[in-house]
Amino acid sequence: MRTTFGVIVGNRGFFPGRLAKEGRGEITKVMEEQGFNTIILSPEETKYGCVETWEDAQKCAKLFKNHREEIEGVIVSLPNFGDEKAIANALRLADLNVPVLIHAYPDEPEKMRIENRRDSFCGKMSVCNNLKQYGIPFTLTSLHTESPRSQTFIEDLKFFASVCRVVKGLRGARIGAIGARPAPFNTVRYSEKLLEAYGISVETIDLSEILGQANRFQDGDRRVRDKAEEIRNYCPSKDVPEGAILKMAKLSLAISDWIKQNHLNAVAIQCWTALEEYYGIVPCAIMSMMSEALNPESSRTFFMQIAVASHQSSGSCSAHPCCGI
Repeated sequence: MRTTFGVIVGNRGFFPGRLAKEGRGEITKVMEEQGFNTIILSPEETKYGCVETWEDAQKCAKLFKNHREEIEGVIVSLPNFGDEKAIANALRLADLNVPVLIHAYPDEPEKMRIENRRDSFCGKMSVCNNLKQYGIPFTLTSLHTESPRSQTFIEDLKFFASVCRVVKGLRGARIGAIGARPAPFNTVRYSEKLLEAYGISVETIDLSEILGQANRFQDGDRRVRDKAEEIRNYCPSKDVPEGAILKMAKLSLAISDWIKQNHLNAVAIQCWTALEEYYGIVPCAIMSMMSEALNPESSRTFFMQIAVASHQSSGSCSAHPCCGI
């Protein structure tokens, strides 16, 4: 699916308007060539389709609000100095709460007379200063000024698109937490309240409940047998006892059913050392299988993560025949 950006092109009347007009055309052309959709003011709506005044900011904000569900990020481009206040007002009024990238054109040393001077270098600092005052987070390109045709900008654009996809994916995400973290593993502590403040919900379940659900499956169940065969085909298992394979299959089914019931996007599980000591298996192989599949039975993309994976300990769990990592 193509990423859609809201685009704001800045202009300032003291500087050549021709540069703003050309810049708008170039930035939208580059976006199209790179496979991105753009939501941007037209030249019929504002001067050159740029944002320079309070009225322009209002029109831009209205346009962005009308496409709120489509816009995944906003790119501010400065072909000349730009009007920093109008740009900040447009972002504030739109209130999209999406990532913002600030781009500025470079001046050409041989074209520094008034008819060609951009001064976007300074304009970018002014825009960023205003956004900081307005409390609007933003990110920068690798270089302070970049031509939209440069490879550096193309790479920045693609990376920013990735950031936007991650932000979009995490908003409203539902994360499953199976079990509590082991006491020594302070590195995996987190706050559910902080996550909730960003729209990320955590669904918890005690490890004993998952194991209880796994134990309800019978060895002869069709689903258990099918999952066991899937495990054997996934990783070397010649020396693994049949009972261990069946336990892995049951645990995998219990986790998958819980994911489906709760419409989860990602899951973390307490691995070390409860499962090894009290359930009798290392779960790395089934975790790896779920991570590779990306499409659980709930038909929702997720990444199965071992938040407290046993390979973080002093010994590597990859030496165990059950581990598929």
